[in-house]
Amino acid sequence: MFRFITRRTLGALVTLLIIAACTFFLFFAIPADPARLACGKVCPPELLEQARHNLGMDQPLFAQFLAWVAGIFVGRDYEGLGNCPAPCLGFSFVNRAPVLDTILDRMPLTVSLTIGAAAVFLTFGVATGIIAALKQGKALDKIASVSSLVGASLQIYFVGTLALYFLVYQNHILQQPKYVPFTENPAAWAAGLALPWVVLAIIFTANYTRMTRSTMVEQLSEDYVRTARAKGMPGRSVVMRFALRGTLIPIVTIFGVDLGTLIGGAIITETTFGLQGIGQLSVKAVGNSDLPMLMATVLVAAGAIVVFNIIVDVMYAVIDPRVRLS
Repeated sequence: MFRFITRRTLGALVTLLIIAACTFFLFFAIPADPARLACGKVCPPELLEQARHNLGMDQPLFAQFLAWVAGIFVGRDYEGLGNCPAPCLGFSFVNRAPVLDTILDRMPLTVSLTIGAAAVFLTFGVATGIIAALKQGKALDKIASVSSLVGASLQIYFVGTLALYFLVYQNHILQQPKYVPFTENPAAWAAGLALPWVVLAIIFTANYTRMTRSTMVEQLSEDYVRTARAKGMPGRSVVMRFALRGTLIPIVTIFGVDLGTLIGGAIITETTFGLQGIGQLSVKAVGNSDLPMLMATVLVAAGAIVVFNIIVDVMYAVIDPRVRLS
C-alpha cells in the first residue's frame, strides 16, 4: 500500500508542476502587460519600468517561471511591494497583498459549502439508487429514475433563484445564505449554508442516484451475489457486503471529481447566492485583470482535483485489493 500511495503521489507532483508551468506561461504570454496592470491605468514610463523590474519581468520568461516556482517553496521579495513568505503564489495587483492570504481567507467558506453539500447529495443519492435497484421495474424505481433525470437537467442558477424566491423572500422558510465560521456558531454555520446545500444536492443527487442504480443492478446479477443468496445469506447482508462494495468504485470516482471541482470554486453557486468564496474570487480576478490572483485560483483548483484523484486511487485500493497489484 505504501508503494502504491508513493507512486500516485509522485505522479501527482509531476502533474502539478506541469499545470503550474502551463498556468504561468498562459497568463504571462498573453498580450496584456502584467506590469502595466500592476502599475495602474495612469502609469508614467519610468514607473512602468520600475514595475517590470519589481515583478522580475526584465528577466527571460523561463527565469521568471523558475523564480515563481522557487517562491512557492522559499518565499519571494517583491521590490516595492513587500515580502511574500512561502508558500508564495504572487502578489495581487489589486489589494497589494500575497494572493495566498486572500485565498486562505476565502477557503473556509468554499470548504464548508463543499462538505455540507457533499454529505447531503452522497447520502441521498446512494440511498435512493440502492432502493431503486432493489425495486427494479416497480413504481418506486420509475419515480426515482424520472426524478433523477429531471434533477440532472436542471441548472444551479435556475434552481437557486427559485429557491431564494420561494424559500427565503416569499415564505421565510430558510434564511438568506451567509457564512458564519463553524468555530463561532455551528448552528448559524449550518443555517447560513442550508439553502446552497439543498440546491447543490438537488443537482448532484440525480447523478449519484442514476450511477448507483445502474451499477447496483449489474452487481446484483453477478455470480458471487447469486451464490451468496443461494447459500441462504440474508438479503441485507448480500447487498451491503457484496453488491454495494462493487458499486462503490464508480461512485468514488465521480465523488472525487465533484469534490475537487467544488473545492476549486463553485463559481455559479457562489455567484447565485452572493457567497464570497474561491469561485467569486476568481470571477473578480478576471474582472480586475488581477493575473497573480487568477493564476493562484487556477492552481488551487487544479491542485484540489489532483489531490482528490490521489484519494480516489487510494480508495480504489481499499475497496478492491487487486488495484494495488496492477
